[in-house]
Amino acid sequence: MKVLKTSIDKIDEDIIFEAISVMADGGVVLYPTDTVYGLGANIFDKKAVKKVFDIKQRSFLKPLSILVHDVESIDLVAKVSTSQKQTINKYLPGPYTFILNKRKIVPRVITSGLSDVGVRVPDCELACRLASIFPITTTSANLSDDEMLENPEEILEQLGCEVDLVIDVGDLNSSHASSIIDLTGFRPKIIRK
Repeated sequence: MKVLKTSIDKIDEDIIFEAISVMADGGVVLYPTDTVYGLGANIFDKKAVKKVFDIKQRSFLKPLSILVHDVESIDLVAKVSTSQKQTINKYLPGPYTFILNKRKIVPRVITSGLSDVGVRVPDCELACRLASIFPITTTSANLSDDEMLENPEEILEQLGCEVDLVIDVGDLNSSHASSIIDLTGFRPKIIRK
């Protein structure tokens, strides 16, 4: 496991390149977002996605969300209506995950076989740059249903295993995951605040 220390406000091209390379080769990266640290893997690599489930000790029946590079990239993984776009543009980038109808390109393992998918564009350039080549998984870096921690060392201790790469920006001063809003129905529905 390699640990790369940086600042959340400074974009180090070498770190971005290395993290993308690790995920392109099937690895899992611990990375910061605008809320909590996340576990990232290439969504098109089934083994890597399964590794994320294993690390979190998460049921395969609980879907993962996807992080995309920018708001325009949401169209690659989800079907977005005009009214949904208006809502999305109002809140993203930001600490929100929107549930949308998925496109066929999204692997079944990500969505647990469901027809919809959670999509994020965090207000964190570093995290978004990690998804500049392919969408990545975005799920809090903690054991499933366990406490979310703010520090990479504590997170790794809780997980009890090694990820392939850690992007360490220190404490994030947040232990709250993104709010989840379902846009697939007639009206937006808050799933998690």
